Amino acid sequence: MTYIVVTLAYISILIAIIIYKSRSVKTQDDFVVAGRNVPVYLLVGTLVCTWIGSGSLFGSAGLSFRSGFSELWFSLGAWIGIVIVYFIAARVRKISEYTLTDLLEKRYGRSARLLGTITVIISYLVIAGYQFKGGGRLINIITDGAINPEMGTIIACIVIISFTALAGMVSIVSIDIFNGLIMILAMILTLPFAISSFGGWDNVVSTINAVNPTHLSMFEGHDALWAFGIMLPTLILLLSESSIYQKFSSAKNEKAAKKAVIGMFIGVVAIESLMCVLAVVGYAIYSSDPRFFLESGAINGAMSEEVILRIGYEQVPVFIGSLLFAAAVAIILSTGNTFLMVASTNLARDVYQLYVNPSASPILMVKVQQFLIVIIGLLALLLMTQFTTILEMLFISYSMIGSSLAPVLLASFFWKRVTKEGGIASIASGMLSVLIISITNRVMLAKGLSGSFVGLQFPFDEDYIAIPSLAVSLLSLVLVSYLTKPSPEEVWRPFFQKD
Repeated sequence: MTYIVVTLAYISILIAIIIYKSRSVKTQDDFVVAGRNVPVYLLVGTLVCTWIGSGSLFGSAGLSFRSGFSELWFSLGAWIGIVIVYFIAARVRKISEYTLTDLLEKRYGRSARLLGTITVIISYLVIAGYQFKGGGRLINIITDGAINPEMGTIIACIVIISFTALAGMVSIVSIDIFNGLIMILAMILTLPFAISSFGGWDNVVSTINAVNPTHLSMFEGHDALWAFGIMLPTLILLLSESSIYQKFSSAKNEKAAKKAVIGMFIGVVAIESLMCVLAVVGYAIYSSDPRFFLESGAINGAMSEEVILRIGYEQVPVFIGSLLFAAAVAIILSTGNTFLMVASTNLARDVYQLYVNPSASPILMVKVQQFLIVIIGLLALLLMTQFTTILEMLFISYSMIGSSLAPVLLASFFWKRVTKEGGIASIASGMLSVLIISITNRVMLAKGLSGSFVGLQFPFDEDYIAIPSLAVSLLSLVLVSYLTKPSPEEVWRPFFQKD
């Protein structure tokens, strides 16, 4: 009961903040980029919370349970991406567009913007969907099974949609500073209590060594290709993360955007490292628990993704567990808010405003976007039913948006020779390659078939899906750019201004 009370109390506090902040939403700038006046400390909080979502709490935790410390290769991709983003954050803020697709149009034209919008919406539907799935699992655990995961997912969907539609980006950046702090505090406190509950670190190590000693290595029996394969999706996603670019546009100024990236790096590295260690400790704790393993002895993928919340509910004192569940609420709400917000912004600006009602007033645009948030949220809920685990959803969505958009975005800021046609070819080929591989894989698995298709062996391990899709996207970008006329200087010049 304590877990439910603390969780509901935290949600109530966030609701109160959002209702208060919603009164300040007067224009589209307020709703979409928080009035372009977000200070560094708030920007740090919201950038950390953008990245740390159900993908980390469930997907990465499940990967850590399955692969041990070698999961850190997965997280390392994001850390490298943040370092690269540091060098373009100020330039993104200086250009001062609303969204990533605005940048695409500025560099590659309207067709690139439309393709980018399609990619963002498809990918973000999946990402928003697994926030709902994560929320459903959380509700199922804290109610001790009284509410099943399916009903919990619907409740989480309603709550996240309501939060996002009420005040947009203003609400997101306002609550994320609290969310970020509670995430870090919860992980720092939970880890030592979890280790202590199992008899200390030596007992954790000896248990893992007895069951699966490779869990304590950085490769866990895998080769360098595996490490590269799981690192690539997080790297290319972070480099093309539309919500991060949108939040750069909400920064107070260019210097604030750049400083916030440093804070983001520290926060993300700290939280993801603690989550990884906590999940590995969970592997020791639950190494003989039949709930976490199938009859064949293989790890139960869906159950392994709950390891951190199970530790909070079953292994640590109630006051620590309650704090962890409040942090889980923060993680799920914040990320769900952000991805619904960005997808709706793209639809509102890139489809409705461009093709349906170019003269729409700022107030009408806010109302249209609020309506779209509801529609996108419901579509994400339906799409989520097609997947079993959050990790599966994570690899596909990360690879699609990263392969489609990371190459063209980096080329915008670092390669003057890239052309409009090259950018369009890169976006289209990256998106289509992920779709073709994923659909082919599902069809062949469903029919029990195997064989070679488009040069790949199927069934295809989706841990590696980013490799072929990124290769296709990069090849299209370079070849088509060299075969077409260079862009005029006035097109590329804004992307090469000094910070």
